[in-house]
Formats: sequence, structure tokens, C-alpha cells
Amino acid sequence: MTSKKNKARAPKEINKKFKKKTSVLVTDKVDFVDYKDVNLLNRFVSDRSKIRNRRVTGNTVQQQRDIANAVKNAREMALLPYTKRVSQTRAGRPPRERDEDGGGGRRGEDSGGRRDSFKADAPVAVPDAKADDTAIDSAAGETVEA
Repeated sequence: MTSKKNKARAPKEINKKFKKKTSVLVTDKVDFVDYKDVNLLNRFVSDRSKIRNRRVTGNTVQQQRDIANAVKNAREMALLPYTKRVSQTRAGRPPRERDEDGGGGRRGEDSGGRRDSFKADAPVAVPDAKADDTAIDSAAGETVEA
């Protein structure tokens, strides 16, 4: 008995033929992967210094294992970076414009929004220097009696 899934997929899978990707190691006739060959190893590493998949590179299992070990050794010897910093090409959000009253500016909100408990224009209490009998002489760093 066959399930409905197999019947639906069977004709598509039969018609689908793909060509296996050839490895760079085969085309360049490399028989030994050396960790000191940075130019070769860079071909198997992405722009963020991640080792590319076998599916992407077309390597065999043994070739991929050799490349992974060589890349790891080259990173340890500081020939290859562990990571590369990639700059953001996408533009960030523009800064939000604030209302005249300093409110949230969201749809349907009143001018205060959720910040009613904190008012930026509220006066701040500053201790009076003359109220204290002692003052600090800033040049000498000593306490002087007033």
C-alpha cells in the first residue's frame, strides 16, 4: 500500500535530474590539503569565515573533513580569522520625531502616553552649598570651615 504523499511526489522526483557539483580540489588536482595554503582555504570559507557545506562546495566526505581540519589549524595558527566583521549595508531606522509636548506620538495615545509618572520638565532639588557649614576647597582638596 502506498500513501498519498508518495503518489504525489513520485512523478516529480523521477523527472528531476541534477548534475553533481565538481569540487575545486578535483579541478585544481590538489591531492593534499595544507593548512598553510590560505588561498585555497579561502575558497571554502564564506565572507563571514564560516566553512561552507559539502553541498555548496561539491566536496566528498573525506575532502570536506580534510578542509575542515586545515581551516581549523589555519585559524589556530592565525593564518585565517575566526570571524570577519561585516558592515551593515541596510539603512537603519530614521530617528523618531517627537511632538512639541514631548509625548509618545503613537496613534490613539494622548500627549502623555505611558510616561505620565515622569515629567522631564519637573524641577530638580539641588542642595544649597551655603546651608552646610563646611565647604571643600577645590584647588587644595581640603575641607575648610566657613
